[in-house]
Amino acid sequence: MGFSSVAKECGAASQPLHERYRDDFPVTSQLTYLNHAAVAPLCRPAAEAMKQLADDALNYGSLHYDQWMAAYQGLRSAAARLINASSGEIAIVKNTSEGVATIALGLDWKSGDRIVVFQEEFPANYFPWLRLESKGVQISRLSIHDPLDRIAEAIRGARLLAISYVNYLSGYRVDLDTIGRLCREHNCFFFVDAIQGMGAFPIDVERSQIDALSADGHKWMLGPEGNGILYVRKNRLDQIEPVEFGWTNAAGYADYASRDMTPRPDAGRYECGTLNTIGCFGQRAAIEFLLAIGVEHITASVERLADRIYRGVRAKGYEVLAERTLETGSGIVSFRHPRVDAREIVTKLREARIAAAPRQGWIRTSPHFYIDPAEIDRMLEVLPAV
Repeated sequence: MGFSSVAKECGAASQPLHERYRDDFPVTSQLTYLNHAAVAPLCRPAAEAMKQLADDALNYGSLHYDQWMAAYQGLRSAAARLINASSGEIAIVKNTSEGVATIALGLDWKSGDRIVVFQEEFPANYFPWLRLESKGVQISRLSIHDPLDRIAEAIRGARLLAISYVNYLSGYRVDLDTIGRLCREHNCFFFVDAIQGMGAFPIDVERSQIDALSADGHKWMLGPEGNGILYVRKNRLDQIEPVEFGWTNAAGYADYASRDMTPRPDAGRYECGTLNTIGCFGQRAAIEFLLAIGVEHITASVERLADRIYRGVRAKGYEVLAERTLETGSGIVSFRHPRVDAREIVTKLREARIAAAPRQGWIRTSPHFYIDPAEIDRMLEVLPAV
Protein backbone atom coordinates (compact mmCIF):
# COMPACT_ATOMS: atom_id res chain seq x y z
CA MET A 1 0.00 0.00 0.00
CA GLY A 2 1.40 3.39 -1.02
CA PHE A 3 1.80 6.39 1.26
CA SER A 4 -1.20 8.18 -0.24
CA SER A 5 -3.47 5.19 0.44
CA VAL A 6 -2.26 4.93 4.01
CA ALA A 7 -2.79 8.66 4.52
CA LYS A 8 -6.29 8.41 3.09
CA GLU A 9 -7.18 5.50 5.38
CA CYS A 10 -5.76 7.28 8.41
CA GLY A 11 -7.68 10.43 7.52
CA ALA A 12 -10.92 8.48 7.14
CA ALA A 13 -10.36 6.74 10.45
CA SER A 14 -10.12 10.11 12.18
CA GLN A 15 -13.48 11.24 10.78
CA PRO A 16 -16.64 10.86 12.87
CA LEU A 17 -18.71 7.85 11.80
CA HIS A 18 -21.56 10.00 10.55
CA GLU A 19 -19.21 11.64 8.07
CA ARG A 20 -17.50 8.42 6.96
CA TYR A 21 -20.71 6.48 6.31
CA ARG A 22 -23.25 9.17 5.46
CA ASP A 23 -23.37 8.14 1.80
CA ASP A 24 -24.47 4.64 2.81
CA PHE A 25 -27.77 6.12 4.03
CA PRO A 26 -29.60 7.96 1.23
CA VAL A 27 -32.44 8.55 3.68
CA THR A 28 -30.38 11.44 5.05
CA SER A 29 -31.18 13.48 1.94
CA GLN A 30 -34.88 13.13 2.76
CA LEU A 31 -35.23 12.95 6.53
CA THR A 32 -33.57 13.20 9.89
CA TYR A 33 -34.32 9.63 10.85
CA LEU A 34 -34.67 9.15 14.61
CA ASN A 35 -36.89 6.06 14.53
CA HIS A 36 -34.59 3.04 14.39
CA ALA A 37 -36.39 1.45 17.33
CA ALA A 38 -39.39 1.04 14.97
CA VAL A 39 -38.27 0.26 11.41
CA ALA A 40 -34.90 1.47 10.21
CA PRO A 41 -34.12 2.63 6.69
CA LEU A 42 -32.06 0.12 4.77
CA CYS A 43 -28.35 0.78 4.60
CA ARG A 44 -27.05 0.95 1.04
CA PRO A 45 -25.22 -2.44 1.14
CA ALA A 46 -28.46 -4.20 2.15
CA ALA A 47 -30.52 -2.48 -0.53
CA GLU A 48 -27.93 -3.21 -3.23
CA ALA A 49 -27.68 -6.89 -2.25
CA MET A 50 -31.46 -7.23 -2.44
CA LYS A 51 -31.60 -5.45 -5.81
CA GLN A 52 -28.92 -7.76 -7.19
CA LEU A 53 -30.87 -10.82 -6.10
CA ALA A 54 -34.11 -9.41 -7.52
CA ASP A 55 -32.44 -8.72 -10.87
CA ASP A 56 -30.87 -12.16 -10.91
CA ALA A 57 -34.19 -13.86 -10.15
CA LEU A 58 -35.87 -11.69 -12.80
CA ASN A 59 -33.39 -12.73 -15.47
CA TYR A 60 -32.38 -16.23 -14.43
CA GLY A 61 -35.00 -17.58 -12.04
CA SER A 62 -33.32 -19.98 -9.63
CA LEU A 63 -30.43 -20.88 -11.93
CA HIS A 64 -27.98 -19.52 -9.36
CA TYR A 65 -29.55 -21.36 -6.43
CA ASP A 66 -26.11 -22.20 -5.09
CA GLN A 67 -25.62 -18.49 -4.42
CA TRP A 68 -28.86 -18.48 -2.44
CA MET A 69 -27.57 -21.29 -0.25
CA ALA A 70 -24.32 -19.39 0.22
CA ALA A 71 -26.29 -16.31 1.30
CA TYR A 72 -28.16 -18.34 3.94
CA GLN A 73 -24.91 -19.65 5.38
CA GLY A 74 -23.32 -16.23 5.06
CA LEU A 75 -26.13 -14.74 7.12
CA ARG A 76 -25.79 -17.41 9.80
CA SER A 77 -22.04 -16.84 9.96
CA ALA A 78 -22.32 -13.04 10.10
CA ALA A 79 -24.98 -13.18 12.82
CA ALA A 80 -22.83 -15.62 14.79
CA ARG A 81 -19.86 -13.26 14.62
CA LEU A 82 -22.03 -10.41 15.86
CA ILE A 83 -22.90 -12.25 19.10
CA ASN A 84 -19.85 -14.53 19.51
CA ALA A 85 -21.69 -17.73 18.65
CA SER A 86 -21.06 -20.47 16.09
CA SER A 87 -22.96 -20.53 12.81
CA GLY A 88 -24.46 -23.90 13.76
CA GLU A 89 -26.22 -22.18 16.66
CA ILE A 90 -28.05 -19.74 14.34
CA ALA A 91 -31.43 -20.35 12.71
CA ILE A 92 -32.99 -17.96 10.22
CA VAL A 93 -36.53 -16.99 11.27
CA LYS A 94 -39.19 -14.57 10.07
CA ASN A 95 -39.03 -12.27 13.07
CA THR A 96 -38.33 -11.97 16.79
CA SER A 97 -41.76 -13.33 17.66
CA GLU A 98 -41.16 -16.56 15.77
CA GLY A 99 -37.91 -17.01 17.67
CA VAL A 100 -39.62 -16.42 21.02
CA ALA A 101 -42.45 -18.81 20.13
CA THR A 102 -39.98 -21.50 19.02
CA ILE A 103 -38.50 -21.57 22.52
CA ALA A 104 -41.77 -21.10 24.39
CA LEU A 105 -43.54 -23.91 22.55
CA GLY A 106 -40.55 -26.15 22.02
CA LEU A 107 -39.55 -26.78 25.63
CA ASP A 108 -41.20 -29.71 27.41
CA TRP A 109 -43.13 -27.87 30.10
CA LYS A 110 -44.47 -29.57 33.21
CA SER A 111 -47.17 -28.38 35.54
CA GLY A 112 -45.47 -26.49 38.36
CA ASP A 113 -42.60 -25.19 36.23
CA ARG A 114 -41.99 -21.50 36.79
CA ILE A 115 -40.97 -18.69 34.41
CA VAL A 116 -39.65 -15.23 35.32
CA VAL A 117 -40.91 -12.41 33.06
CA PHE A 118 -40.84 -8.62 33.26
CA GLN A 119 -43.93 -6.44 33.16
CA GLU A 120 -42.39 -3.73 30.95
CA GLU A 121 -41.78 -6.16 28.07
CA PHE A 122 -42.98 -5.71 24.52
CA PRO A 123 -45.86 -8.19 23.93
CA ALA A 124 -43.69 -10.42 21.71
CA ASN A 125 -41.63 -11.40 24.75
CA TYR A 126 -44.55 -11.51 27.16
CA PHE A 127 -47.63 -13.13 25.62
CA PRO A 128 -45.98 -16.45 24.62
CA TRP A 129 -44.83 -17.06 28.18
CA LEU A 130 -48.17 -16.12 29.74
CA ARG A 131 -49.98 -18.58 27.45
CA LEU A 132 -48.07 -21.38 29.15
CA GLU A 133 -50.16 -20.84 32.27
CA SER A 134 -52.74 -23.07 30.58
CA LYS A 135 -50.20 -25.91 30.94
CA GLY A 136 -49.87 -25.29 34.68
CA VAL A 137 -46.72 -23.18 34.33
CA GLN A 138 -46.37 -20.52 37.01
CA ILE A 139 -45.38 -16.97 36.05
CA SER A 140 -43.32 -14.69 38.28
CA ARG A 141 -43.69 -11.07 37.17
CA LEU A 142 -40.94 -8.60 38.00
CA SER A 143 -39.87 -5.12 36.91
CA ILE A 144 -36.68 -4.50 34.95
CA HIS A 145 -35.94 -1.85 37.56
CA ASP A 146 -36.07 -4.31 40.45
CA PRO A 147 -32.76 -4.68 42.29
CA LEU A 148 -30.60 -7.61 41.27
CA ASP A 149 -31.09 -9.34 44.61
CA ARG A 150 -34.83 -9.52 43.94
CA ILE A 151 -34.20 -10.90 40.45
CA ALA A 152 -31.76 -13.42 41.95
CA GLU A 153 -34.41 -14.51 44.42
CA ALA A 154 -36.95 -15.03 41.61
CA ILE A 155 -34.48 -17.07 39.55
CA ARG A 156 -34.05 -19.65 42.32
CA GLY A 157 -36.19 -22.59 41.34
CA ALA A 158 -37.32 -21.05 38.05
CA ARG A 159 -36.97 -23.00 34.84
CA LEU A 160 -36.62 -20.00 32.49
CA LEU A 161 -36.08 -16.25 32.61
CA ALA A 162 -37.04 -14.10 29.60
CA ILE A 163 -35.94 -10.50 29.27
CA SER A 164 -35.20 -7.89 26.61
CA TYR A 165 -31.67 -6.58 26.30
CA VAL A 166 -33.07 -3.08 25.78
CA ASN A 167 -36.59 -2.02 26.71
CA TYR A 168 -38.56 -0.91 23.68
CA LEU A 169 -40.09 2.14 25.38
CA SER A 170 -37.74 3.47 28.04
CA GLY A 171 -34.50 2.32 26.43
CA TYR A 172 -33.34 0.78 29.71
CA ARG A 173 -30.46 -1.66 28.97
CA VAL A 174 -30.16 -4.57 31.38
CA ASP A 175 -27.03 -6.20 32.79
CA LEU A 176 -26.94 -9.38 30.70
CA ASP A 177 -23.70 -10.61 32.24
CA THR A 178 -24.98 -10.57 35.81
CA ILE A 179 -28.39 -12.00 34.97
CA GLY A 180 -26.75 -14.70 32.88
CA ARG A 181 -24.44 -15.64 35.74
CA LEU A 182 -27.38 -15.89 38.13
CA CYS A 183 -29.31 -18.06 35.69
CA ARG A 184 -26.35 -20.39 35.20
CA GLU A 185 -25.83 -20.71 38.95
CA HIS A 186 -29.43 -21.88 39.34
CA ASN A 187 -29.73 -23.90 36.13
CA CYS A 188 -32.33 -21.50 34.76
CA PHE A 189 -32.73 -21.20 30.99
CA PHE A 190 -31.75 -17.65 29.97
CA PHE A 191 -33.70 -16.21 27.02
CA VAL A 192 -33.03 -12.74 25.57
CA ASP A 193 -35.10 -10.65 23.16
CA ALA A 194 -32.25 -8.69 21.55
CA ILE A 195 -34.07 -6.73 18.87
CA GLN A 196 -33.55 -3.29 20.46
CA GLY A 197 -29.83 -3.76 21.05
CA MET A 198 -28.34 -6.14 18.51
CA GLY A 199 -26.31 -4.17 15.98
CA ALA A 200 -25.91 -1.10 18.17
CA PHE A 201 -24.61 -2.55 21.44
CA PRO A 202 -22.30 -5.50 22.07
CA ILE A 203 -23.71 -8.93 22.80
CA ASP A 204 -21.54 -11.88 23.76
CA VAL A 205 -23.62 -14.99 24.30
CA GLU A 206 -20.68 -16.82 25.85
CA ARG A 207 -19.77 -14.13 28.35
CA SER A 208 -23.43 -13.52 29.23
CA GLN A 209 -24.18 -17.27 29.24
CA ILE A 210 -27.30 -16.80 27.12
CA ASP A 211 -29.14 -20.01 26.19
CA ALA A 212 -31.31 -18.58 23.42
CA LEU A 213 -31.72 -15.20 21.76
CA SER A 214 -34.00 -13.82 19.07
CA ALA A 215 -33.87 -10.59 17.06
CA ASP A 216 -35.34 -9.27 13.85
CA GLY A 217 -33.02 -7.38 11.51
CA HIS A 218 -35.15 -4.37 10.62
CA LYS A 219 -34.19 -2.12 13.53
CA TRP A 220 -30.62 -1.56 14.71
CA MET A 221 -29.23 -4.15 12.26
CA LEU A 222 -30.40 -1.94 9.36
CA GLY A 223 -31.84 -4.78 7.32
CA PRO A 224 -35.25 -5.65 5.86
CA GLU A 225 -38.41 -6.68 7.67
CA GLY A 226 -39.39 -10.33 7.75
CA ASN A 227 -35.91 -11.64 8.40
CA GLY A 228 -34.54 -12.42 11.85
CA ILE A 229 -32.19 -14.74 13.65
CA LEU A 230 -32.65 -17.23 16.46
CA TYR A 231 -29.63 -18.29 18.48
CA VAL A 232 -29.83 -21.53 20.48
CA ARG A 233 -26.87 -22.73 22.51
CA LYS A 234 -25.57 -26.02 21.12
CA ASN A 235 -26.16 -28.02 24.31
CA ARG A 236 -29.78 -26.80 24.43
CA LEU A 237 -30.77 -27.91 20.91
CA ASP A 238 -32.09 -31.33 21.90
CA GLN A 239 -34.21 -29.76 24.66
CA ILE A 240 -36.23 -27.64 22.23
CA GLU A 241 -38.59 -29.49 19.92
CA PRO A 242 -39.17 -27.92 16.49
CA VAL A 243 -42.90 -27.19 16.71
CA GLU A 244 -43.16 -26.12 13.07
CA PHE A 245 -41.95 -29.05 10.99
CA GLY A 246 -41.56 -28.91 7.25
CA TRP A 247 -39.20 -30.40 4.75
CA THR A 248 -36.11 -28.36 5.70
CA ASN A 249 -36.18 -29.25 9.41
CA ALA A 250 -34.91 -32.73 8.61
CA ALA A 251 -31.24 -33.63 8.39
CA GLY A 252 -31.70 -35.17 4.94
CA TYR A 253 -33.86 -32.38 3.52
CA ALA A 254 -31.90 -32.29 0.26
CA ASP A 255 -33.05 -35.86 -0.47
CA TYR A 256 -36.66 -35.36 -1.47
CA ALA A 257 -37.38 -39.09 -1.46
CA SER A 258 -36.25 -39.50 2.14
CA ARG A 259 -38.87 -40.04 4.82
CA ASP A 260 -36.39 -39.81 7.69
CA MET A 261 -37.55 -37.03 10.03
CA THR A 262 -34.39 -36.90 12.12
CA PRO A 263 -33.86 -33.15 12.70
CA ARG A 264 -30.82 -31.32 11.44
CA PRO A 265 -27.92 -31.49 13.91
CA ASP A 266 -27.69 -27.70 14.26
CA ALA A 267 -30.10 -24.79 14.74
CA GLY A 268 -31.23 -25.25 11.15
CA ARG A 269 -33.71 -27.74 12.64
CA TYR A 270 -35.90 -24.70 13.42
CA GLU A 271 -36.04 -23.51 9.80
CA CYS A 272 -39.38 -24.70 8.45
CA GLY A 273 -39.38 -24.58 4.68
CA THR A 274 -38.35 -21.96 2.15
CA LEU A 275 -36.57 -18.94 3.57
CA ASN A 276 -36.98 -15.25 2.77
CA THR A 277 -34.16 -15.36 0.25
CA ILE A 278 -34.13 -11.70 -0.76
CA GLY A 279 -34.26 -10.78 2.94
CA CYS A 280 -31.32 -13.06 3.64
CA PHE A 281 -29.25 -11.31 0.98
CA GLY A 282 -30.08 -7.94 2.50
CA GLN A 283 -29.61 -8.95 6.11
CA ARG A 284 -26.29 -10.63 5.46
CA ALA A 285 -25.01 -7.47 3.75
CA ALA A 286 -26.28 -5.27 6.58
CA ILE A 287 -24.65 -7.30 9.34
CA GLU A 288 -21.38 -7.58 7.43
CA PHE A 289 -21.49 -3.79 7.02
CA LEU A 290 -21.88 -3.34 10.80
CA LEU A 291 -19.11 -5.83 11.51
CA ALA A 292 -16.75 -3.97 9.18
CA ILE A 293 -17.41 -0.72 11.04
CA GLY A 294 -17.09 -2.37 14.46
CA VAL A 295 -19.93 -2.55 16.97
CA GLU A 296 -17.76 -0.90 19.61
CA HIS A 297 -17.48 2.21 17.41
CA ILE A 298 -21.19 2.16 16.64
CA THR A 299 -22.01 1.90 20.35
CA ALA A 300 -19.93 4.95 21.21
CA SER A 301 -21.59 7.01 18.48
CA VAL A 302 -25.12 5.93 19.38
CA GLU A 303 -24.50 6.70 23.06
CA ARG A 304 -23.25 10.20 22.25
CA LEU A 305 -26.28 10.95 20.10
CA ALA A 306 -28.76 9.60 22.64
CA ASP A 307 -27.01 11.50 25.42
CA ARG A 308 -27.34 14.67 23.33
CA ILE A 309 -31.09 14.14 23.04
CA TYR A 310 -31.41 13.33 26.74
CA ARG A 311 -29.57 16.45 27.86
CA GLY A 312 -31.33 18.63 25.31
CA VAL A 313 -34.91 17.65 26.14
CA ARG A 314 -34.27 17.94 29.85
CA ALA A 315 -32.81 21.40 29.35
CA LYS A 316 -36.04 22.38 27.54
CA GLY A 317 -38.12 21.18 30.49
CA TYR A 318 -39.39 17.88 29.08
CA GLU A 319 -39.89 14.84 31.30
CA VAL A 320 -37.76 11.83 30.36
CA LEU A 321 -39.05 8.31 30.90
CA ALA A 322 -35.80 6.81 32.21
CA GLU A 323 -32.59 8.17 33.66
CA ARG A 324 -29.51 7.41 31.56
CA THR A 325 -26.33 5.97 32.98
CA LEU A 326 -23.26 4.51 31.28
CA GLU A 327 -24.46 1.03 32.29
CA THR A 328 -28.15 1.33 31.39
CA GLY A 329 -28.31 3.80 28.50
CA SER A 330 -29.16 2.68 24.96
CA GLY A 331 -30.10 4.28 21.65
CA ILE A 332 -33.65 4.99 22.82
CA VAL A 333 -34.69 8.20 24.59
CA SER A 334 -38.39 8.75 25.38
CA PHE A 335 -39.70 12.05 26.69
CA ARG A 336 -42.90 14.09 26.90
CA HIS A 337 -44.19 17.63 27.14
CA PRO A 338 -46.19 18.46 30.28
CA ARG A 339 -49.14 19.78 28.25
CA VAL A 340 -48.81 18.92 24.54
CA ASP A 341 -49.81 15.43 23.35
CA ALA A 342 -46.95 13.29 22.06
CA ARG A 343 -48.77 12.54 18.80
CA GLU A 344 -49.12 16.24 18.08
CA ILE A 345 -45.40 16.78 18.64
CA VAL A 346 -44.44 13.81 16.47
CA THR A 347 -46.63 15.25 13.71
CA LYS A 348 -44.85 18.60 14.11
CA LEU A 349 -41.50 16.85 13.83
CA ARG A 350 -42.65 14.99 10.74
CA GLU A 351 -43.64 18.27 9.10
CA ALA A 352 -40.06 19.35 9.69
CA ARG A 353 -38.89 16.09 8.04
CA ILE A 354 -37.81 14.52 11.32
CA ALA A 355 -38.93 10.94 12.00
CA ALA A 356 -39.76 9.88 15.57
CA ALA A 357 -42.56 7.80 17.10
CA PRO A 358 -45.40 8.36 19.58
CA ARG A 359 -45.44 5.49 22.07
CA GLN A 360 -47.86 5.27 24.97
CA GLY A 361 -47.95 9.01 25.52
CA TRP A 362 -44.20 9.48 25.02
CA ILE A 363 -42.13 10.78 22.12
CA ARG A 364 -39.64 8.02 21.38
CA THR A 365 -36.42 8.92 19.57
CA SER A 366 -33.78 6.42 18.49
CA PRO A 367 -30.80 7.69 16.45
CA HIS A 368 -28.25 5.41 14.78
CA PHE A 369 -24.54 6.09 14.31
CA TYR A 370 -24.82 7.87 10.94
CA ILE A 371 -26.91 10.74 12.31
CA ASP A 372 -25.15 14.11 12.41
CA PRO A 373 -25.17 15.68 15.91
CA ALA A 374 -26.35 18.91 14.24
CA GLU A 375 -29.53 17.07 13.26
CA ILE A 376 -30.18 16.35 16.94
CA ASP A 377 -29.82 20.06 17.68
CA ARG A 378 -32.29 20.88 14.92
CA MET A 379 -34.80 18.39 16.36
CA LEU A 380 -34.45 20.06 19.75
CA GLU A 381 -35.14 23.44 18.17
CA VAL A 382 -38.33 22.17 16.54
CA LEU A 383 -39.73 20.77 19.81
CA PRO A 384 -42.40 23.05 21.32
CA ALA A 385 -41.26 25.11 24.28
CA VAL A 386 -42.41 24.09 27.74
